[in-house]
Amino acid sequence: MITGKYPNLRLRRNRKQPWIRRLTQENMLSPDDFILPIFLIDGKNKKEKIKSMSDVYRYSIDRIGQIIDKAIKLGIPMVALFPKTSEKLKNEIGTEALNEKNLVCRAIVEIKKRYKNEIGIMCDVALDPYTSHGHDGLIKSNTIVNDETIEVLVNQSLLQAEMGCDVLAPSDMMDGRIGKIRKALDKENFKQVQILSYAAKYASSFYGPFRDAVGSNKFLKGDKKTYQMDFRNSDEALREIALDIKEGADMVMVKPGMPYLDIIKGIKDKFKIPVFAYQVSGEYSLLATAIEKKILNKDAVYESLMAFKRAGANAIVSYYADRLDKILK
Repeated sequence: MITGKYPNLRLRRNRKQPWIRRLTQENMLSPDDFILPIFLIDGKNKKEKIKSMSDVYRYSIDRIGQIIDKAIKLGIPMVALFPKTSEKLKNEIGTEALNEKNLVCRAIVEIKKRYKNEIGIMCDVALDPYTSHGHDGLIKSNTIVNDETIEVLVNQSLLQAEMGCDVLAPSDMMDGRIGKIRKALDKENFKQVQILSYAAKYASSFYGPFRDAVGSNKFLKGDKKTYQMDFRNSDEALREIALDIKEGADMVMVKPGMPYLDIIKGIKDKFKIPVFAYQVSGEYSLLATAIEKKILNKDAVYESLMAFKRAGANAIVSYYADRLDKILK
């Protein structure tokens, strides 16, 4: 509450020099605040450029060491793995998600073998990289079915936990899946495996480049509006969060990020749970393109990331995370 007034009170006094701005800053960013997404591709000695995302690549498993090494050197606590599954391995029910030799499982084993617990591993729990229709769940009679999908997601979660995944991140938005996954993990003695629930994931237009990166864009039939959230709603997000916390989520995710800062703040204020934000591919690509065309300067990246912290995010999934030495500098 402001008790004084101009001219006795001059707020600009606390902005006059860099040293006072540093002393009075309310929020800070460090490498501890970031999760680095890594896209995986089959083959050997591959580093494949993603056309829709500037300076973002897919890596074959034998080359992920170069990006993991950099992440550890930068001080990033965790990486998130996303596969581009071969078209020949996709089918209507996403069988490849349960293959212990799939890209994600092999990557987990390789990272744990080489790095032990130097860095955390987060794995997406959803079927869209594996289905021939591009949806996160099973389809019956032109409907994304909830309970049958959960059965597959539970088995996918158990497989990833068995391989050594530290943080399971269900991003499918099926009702009740967090409770089912937590119960199954505890029963199989994976009590220390954490769940980061994509609890407020919106049916957004900002996901296009990501779907290109994992190869699901050309397969997607229809949209995901019957299971991902309506972007016009905010109270509904709080209900989703409350349910997932009750079911056993350790942390929650808001996706997309910047267009949903109000959701991040609302969740943090109400629940005091660790809240993560995903600066999604569309957000990244808009910034990257504007910077390349010199419409914006690179300071816009730092400003956009700080917005997440200001809103209350504990951590940020960002494709800029591998360049923090330049961004935070």
